[in-house]
Amino acid sequence: MWAQVWAFLYSNYFRFWLKWILRLLTGKCELQRLLGGAEAGARRTLSMMSSFLMKSFTVLRNAVHVEEAEVEKCVRDVMKAKRIEQKDTRFKTNLHISLLQISGYKKLYLNVENLRKVPYDSENEEHEEQLIELWHLLMPHENLKARISKQWCDIGFQGEDPKTDFRGMGLLGLVNLVYFSKHYTNEARQILSRSNHPKLGYSYAIVGINLTEMAYSLLKNGALRGHLYNMVSGLPQMEHFHQFYCYLVYEFDKFWFEEEPESIMHFNQYREKFHEKIKGLLLDYSMVLTLQD
Repeated sequence: MWAQVWAFLYSNYFRFWLKWILRLLTGKCELQRLLGGAEAGARRTLSMMSSFLMKSFTVLRNAVHVEEAEVEKCVRDVMKAKRIEQKDTRFKTNLHISLLQISGYKKLYLNVENLRKVPYDSENEEHEEQLIELWHLLMPHENLKARISKQWCDIGFQGEDPKTDFRGMGLLGLVNLVYFSKHYTNEARQILSRSNHPKLGYSYAIVGINLTEMAYSLLKNGALRGHLYNMVSGLPQMEHFHQFYCYLVYEFDKFWFEEEPESIMHFNQYREKFHEKIKGLLLDYSMVLTLQD
């Protein structure tokens, strides 16, 4: 009860006077103190988002929904609304970066979603080229005898035609698999080899597509904001999403062998346990989850 009373009194009375006193002492408004004092990255941008959403100023509340092309104008509008001098270049730069990160996150999600919605098409030459590239990256010393072949099971697809396994994640699943195999070729081949373990083995490609769904869901629900805001000072790109996916593949393989499941039949249970572990790590706003070249 007392906690609720204090929260009411603070938000409706004390907070206003505290802000007024701090502005009098420092010569800076709350936003200037926030953007000038917080460390660059997730803490600053997420704190700014929370602060803006609490404001009564329309220009501030709308700032968190700004598009990339409108960022510069939005910065000027915010500074005008809060009567912040244009010569405060540090505030201007930090606000600009934070707004770019926010707008970039939304744009990245749309790009990822659009790729996910593209179904794998065996009549599309580019799709087929990427699929064959995946084979060559993972199995450089073994020729693929036919496009429809049981050989696909050797890299963890379910049947003779991999296109059926991309239904859930569309082209995004294939692009992720190719990216990891191309940029971390040695690691990809090692993990593929480990996935053939006689007791702890799993279907490499199928698990890879499953991890694409995990990365996609974390992006969609906003859990990746902190990670991406720490990773890039500006607009998050598709490259950064792929890098996070690579981290998931590498870490899941370690996790799977550390846990030593009784059989692949328990995959969903351990997959969820791994998912919870990643969500827990992402709650740390100083965290960056990537592999290094």
